[in-house]
Amino acid sequence: MVFNFRTLKRCSAHFLLVFFTLGALTSYGQDGFLKSDTTAAEAAPALPPDSLGRRTPRGTVEGFISAVAEENYEKAAMYLRTDKVLKKNRNKVKLAQALEHVMSDGTIFPYTLMSNDEKGKQDDNLGPSLERIGTASVNNESFDLLLESTTAKDGGTIWLFSSETIQRLPTQVEAAPMAPLIDRLMPEVLNSTKWGGVPISHWFGLILLIVVAYVMAWVLTKAFLLLIPLLWKKSRNDPYAGILRAFSLPVQIYLTVLFFVICSKEAGISIIVRQRFSNLTVVVGLVALLLLLWQLLDTSTRYVEKRMGKRRNQAAVSAVLFLRRAAKIALVFVGIIMVLGTFGFDVTTGIAALGIGGIALALGAQKTVENFVGSVTLIADQPVRVGDFCKVGDIVGTVEQIGMRSTQIRTNDRTVVTIPNGEFSSLKIENFFHRDRFWFHPVFRIRFEATPDQLRYLLVEMRAVLYAHPKVDPSSARVRFIEIGTDAFKLEVFSYILAADFDRFLEIQEDIYLRMMDVVAASGTGFALSSQTVYLAREKQPSEEKTAEVHETVKKWVEDGDLQIPAFDPERIKDLQNKIVYPPEGSSVYKNEQKGI
Repeated sequence: MVFNFRTLKRCSAHFLLVFFTLGALTSYGQDGFLKSDTTAAEAAPALPPDSLGRRTPRGTVEGFISAVAEENYEKAAMYLRTDKVLKKNRNKVKLAQALEHVMSDGTIFPYTLMSNDEKGKQDDNLGPSLERIGTASVNNESFDLLLESTTAKDGGTIWLFSSETIQRLPTQVEAAPMAPLIDRLMPEVLNSTKWGGVPISHWFGLILLIVVAYVMAWVLTKAFLLLIPLLWKKSRNDPYAGILRAFSLPVQIYLTVLFFVICSKEAGISIIVRQRFSNLTVVVGLVALLLLLWQLLDTSTRYVEKRMGKRRNQAAVSAVLFLRRAAKIALVFVGIIMVLGTFGFDVTTGIAALGIGGIALALGAQKTVENFVGSVTLIADQPVRVGDFCKVGDIVGTVEQIGMRSTQIRTNDRTVVTIPNGEFSSLKIENFFHRDRFWFHPVFRIRFEATPDQLRYLLVEMRAVLYAHPKVDPSSARVRFIEIGTDAFKLEVFSYILAADFDRFLEIQEDIYLRMMDVVAASGTGFALSSQTVYLAREKQPSEEKTAEVHETVKKWVEDGDLQIPAFDPERIKDLQNKIVYPPEGSSVYKNEQKGI
């Protein structure tokens, strides 16, 4: 089979255009609903942005950590709601320092997982005015770090650390009995020198922890890869071995991120540094997931491609190659959107613009997409395969090629008909190749001069021919007197011939026809001539001697109770089976078989 790579590339391009178009239409539909729902809100005068960036939960956390990094605790205190909890012996600066201490010992969500909407998350079961941004612990008691939406002086909404969270802060920040591990391991000169509000030792420690986390993940992954084949022997063979290899690198990357997050907290790395790298950990986690999907896609499609190659199903191989490339391109596209979204870029407008530009091209590619879907349908259902003799619509011939766009059929006239797969899959397909037997159903027209006994004789002897023939299925064999026509008696023969191909069927059918003609001749009657035919010669009359002989034969059957009408006796059928010699004696085929040729 010849595979047209240019056609594949063109199909891939159209497939992607349709993909982008659907994405654009979805985004457009969502934007349209949002616009219709927020018409009243847009009519209200827009508020100026908050100078401290507290309009959203993410902005509040970022602003607080930036203020702490600058060691501007008075500014940091402006992110706290203290109107309900402030006491005389506690000032805002100490509360901000206490909150920094608690956050450093706790777990804060990455920025990208925090809501960047003024309304916050509406599906977190915390109510419309609260937002969870992490967890912390004071006196071995764990609690949620919450933000609370309040109304600013300008009438807009701002988010502050909730009064509930402020109440849980310790009265005073006490020095830890032992310095963090990172401070004890690093030289004093690195601890005393700060960069970005954080000792340089924490930045160096962060780099060291990345290396340590990677080594730990590599060792653990390799250990599992060596251990699994020992415990599960099937994992040494495909496709299981390929699946394990596909999981190896993504799991290693994910474990690296997990170990890094845990170790950075346990080592006492400042929350300022950890939060600056929080989005990067999310991106690396996304990359690990996308890499896993990529490698699983690659492994599974290569395994299917290998199996289809062994079966010489080149059409399926072509479809697998196309689907793999299209899926990889779509995976890269989705990955780029997710990564850009993680860093805060609004990709909706770009997708919509790209989709609008592809709508016209996608509409022009309808036939190409239709033919591709037809190809997938033909490969999946396999109504025909290369080499099958079939009838598609009004076309009869042998399938020579099933491509990505069309299928070629070689007709009996030795011409080649090319049918687009979109049309091919919708046509009525009759496949002769998988036929296990052939239907033999002639209707013999017997002369009106035939007597009832002659008809009985014909019914019995014709059935005997079918039962005795080794190439006829005896369970399906029957001969019935079905009609007294306008010019003949009609005997219908029904049976299935056991043949491997059509040529063999014609050969066996010919033999049965000749034997049944012998039976008709022996009955003393003959085949009826068409009433529309005019014969100038005198018609030959049936033999009176054979007619009398048939009458005596049927009479004897009746007297002996051996008339095999309306059905043959099962014992008689067993006696008749394979009594006919086929190929017939005297033929060259019979002679060669006897000689073992």
